Amino acid sequence: MSLRFICKMVVIAALVYCLFSPGTAVAAMPRVTADAAILLDVETGQVYFANNHTMRREPASLTKIMTAVVALENGNLNDVVTIGSKAAGVSMGSIIELRRGEKITLGELLKAALVYSANDSTVAIAEHVGGDHDRFVTMMNTKAAALGMFGTRYVNTNGFHDPNHYTTAYDLAVLTRYALGNPKFNELVQTRETTVSWVEPPNRESIIGNTNRLLLGGYGGVDGVKTGTTSMAGNCLIASATGEGRRLIAVALHSDDRYQDCINMFDYGFKVIREVLIINTGQAAASPAVEGGASPTVEALAERDLEIRLDPDDLPKLERRLELIEPLAAPIKKGQKLGEAVYFVRGQELGRVNLVAGADVLRKGWYGRFWDKLVENLPH
Repeated sequence: MSLRFICKMVVIAALVYCLFSPGTAVAAMPRVTADAAILLDVETGQVYFANNHTMRREPASLTKIMTAVVALENGNLNDVVTIGSKAAGVSMGSIIELRRGEKITLGELLKAALVYSANDSTVAIAEHVGGDHDRFVTMMNTKAAALGMFGTRYVNTNGFHDPNHYTTAYDLAVLTRYALGNPKFNELVQTRETTVSWVEPPNRESIIGNTNRLLLGGYGGVDGVKTGTTSMAGNCLIASATGEGRRLIAVALHSDDRYQDCINMFDYGFKVIREVLIINTGQAAASPAVEGGASPTVEALAERDLEIRLDPDDLPKLERRLELIEPLAAPIKKGQKLGEAVYFVRGQELGRVNLVAGADVLRKGWYGRFWDKLVENLPH
C-alpha cells in the first residue's frame, strides 16, 4: 500500500442514541484502592480500565510469573534438580524447606513456586535452568524486553525487595496474558491444593495450598493467577476470571484490599463493558476522489460487520480514522480494497475494518483525460 491519507473525525452523537436508549443505566468506573491497577482482555489485549498502570512498582512474588515462563521455555520439567546451598539457604517468606543435596524434579519446583509461592524453589529453578542464579535473571530480563515490558527490570527470581527490581501494572498484565497461553502455567495457577513430592528422600512430600483466596470461591469464574506481598510492595494480586466467552486479567499493586479491587474490576469488565456494532457490512464510510475516473468518486464500504467492546460512557469519545490509499486512480473494480476504517478510544485501537469499492469505476476515455489536462493547465 502506498502512503495513506489519514483523516480523523469524532463519531457522531447519533451513534450513541442508536446503540443505547436514553434511559440506559451506566455504571461508574471500578473503584480500587490499589496504587496501580489494570483490567485487560486476554483474547484481544484490550485495556478496559487502567489507573497508574505505567507507574513503577515493586512486584513482590508476582516476579515468579516470569521465573515460571523462563523455566517452562528453557527447561525440562522432568529434569531432576539437585538442591544447592543457595536455594537451601533461603528462609524468608513462603518456603518448602529445601535442603542441600535433596533431589526434586523441575516440575515439582515450578508447582511450589506458582501454587505456594515458595521462595526457595525459584532459586533452585534458576540455578538449574540458567546454570547459576544471575544468568537466569539475565534470561528473565531478556524475555521481558522481548515481550515489550520496557518498564520492568529483575534482579532476583522471587521478588525480594531491591531498589533495582521493579515493574508496572501494564507490564504484568502483558506478561500474564502471554503466560496463560502456556497450558502448564495455566493449569498450575488455578490449582487450589496439590502435593509436592521429592525424588530423594523418596518418601518426602508436602501438601501445599494456593495463596490466591479468590480461587476458593471469592468470585465466580476465577481461574488464576498469583499473589505477591512484601512490606515495600504491599499487597498485590494478579487475578484472572472467565465468563461470557472471554477471559479477563485484573492487576492490583500495593492495595488496601487486593481481592475486592480485582472483584470490582471483574464486575466492570463483565457487567458494564459490552459489545457494540460500529459499522455494518456494506455501510458507506467515505466517498474518496478517484483520479482519472469516469466517476469522480467511489463509495468506500465496510467489508464486514465490525463489533468492538467498550464502556457505553466511552461512546462519545469514540474516534474514527480513515486510512485510504492515495492516490486512488481509475480503473477500480467493485470490491477492491481502498483502505481501512480504524476506531479508537483515548488513543487505544479497538478495531479496524477493510473498506472496499462499492462499484466499478472505469477510466476516462482519451478525450476526457485530454480535457482534464487542458483545464488543469489553464491559467488561474
